[in-house]
Amino acid sequence: MLTLLALTSVVILGIVPQTQAIVVYTGWERHALVGSDIRLSCSFFSWRWTSPDVSFSWSYRPDGARDSIAIFHYANGEAYVAKKSPFWDRLEFVGNPSRRDGSIVIKNLDFSDNGTFTCDAKNPPDIGGSASSVRLLVFENVPIQAGVITGAIIGAVLGLLVLIVVIYYLMRFLVARRVFSLSVSKHGKKGKGKEGSQQRQAPALSAEQAKLKAAASEKKKQESRKDKK
Repeated sequence: MLTLLALTSVVILGIVPQTQAIVVYTGWERHALVGSDIRLSCSFFSWRWTSPDVSFSWSYRPDGARDSIAIFHYANGEAYVAKKSPFWDRLEFVGNPSRRDGSIVIKNLDFSDNGTFTCDAKNPPDIGGSASSVRLLVFENVPIQAGVITGAIIGAVLGLLVLIVVIYYLMRFLVARRVFSLSVSKHGKKGKGKEGSQQRQAPALSAEQAKLKAAASEKKKQESRKDKK
């Protein structure tokens, strides 16, 4: 009996697909200027292959409001923009569902667009999980904080590049200096060796000359003795 129940459980588990949680990703906060366009990214992670029934839903909650309103939905290969939303003529779907991308673009931004955008994705049979939200802040000018952070990042990158270039040329200089020092010391040792050999040969030549002088002097003495006889 127990064996039959176990086999039945295995068959049921093999037939009925197990659902797992899906994880949705968006940005945390986006800044944009009045009149510009902005891309709001949305992607997801799922243990399953991308399903042909994958879907994306976007909702919007204005700053100061309690409730969210549906603004966009993608399902069965079709994109739907809610006509009653404030973005019905300014929203464009730019995602690629086959690559798990459900991004949208909001065009011609206005101050009234400030708020929280929420993306939810389903990849059947993975349909569980939490949606992800990104806050949009629209400014007339680039916010000082964002400008300072951007400038700091650019400055840090440029400083790092300058440091790398300085280190590179310093290493080249040190290597060249080392090679030059080794070359000079090598040639110097060779020159000293030649001078030493010449100095060692000099006494030998002097001794030979002394012998010749002594022989010549002895010969003269012998000749002078013969003359006297």
